[in-house]
Amino acid sequence: MSLDAAMGRVGELSVMLRLAPIPAPATPTAQTSFNAQLASAMAPTAAAAQDAAGPTPFATEISAAAARNGVDPKLLTGLIRAESNFDPNATSPAGAQGLTQLMPGTAASLGVTNPLDPAQAIEGGAKYLRQQLDRFGGDASKALAAYNAGPGAVERFGGVPPYAETQAYVRKVLSYAAGAAA
Repeated sequence: MSLDAAMGRVGELSVMLRLAPIPAPATPTAQTSFNAQLASAMAPTAAAAQDAAGPTPFATEISAAAARNGVDPKLLTGLIRAESNFDPNATSPAGAQGLTQLMPGTAASLGVTNPLDPAQAIEGGAKYLRQQLDRFGGDASKALAAYNAGPGAVERFGGVPPYAETQAYVRKVLSYAAGAAA
């Protein structure tokens, strides 16, 4: 079973068990995941650290890849910040790698031979984002949800899936993009 299929099935089961999507609580509770609480607590700190750090890392590569693939450089910058916080060696427990956290199969399908190479990762991430934007009619929220949870999940739910992680991811990337330097 593919990761997209597995994630979609998890989402379907989650919805069936809850009978309706449950919005994330405003205050931490036992139901709130540790990762969600940590991300929420760290978001302002990460934003302040990035602002204090000066220019966006890999800005030249991001601008070039965005232009080649017809994506908003601010959106691509926000995606990279959310995925890896500009760490080219980032690796997720699920196996996603590099600045744009591409899974090995996705990376290979995009022509990325080394996802830890910043230029390849940025180009691959920009291509994949473009594919999702095309697939979902230019809707950035749906494209980002597809980047995070897989396009099958977005299609099954007719929009951003009711996964707390994906909903938070979409909000985070759009927020980062809104504050990104041009």
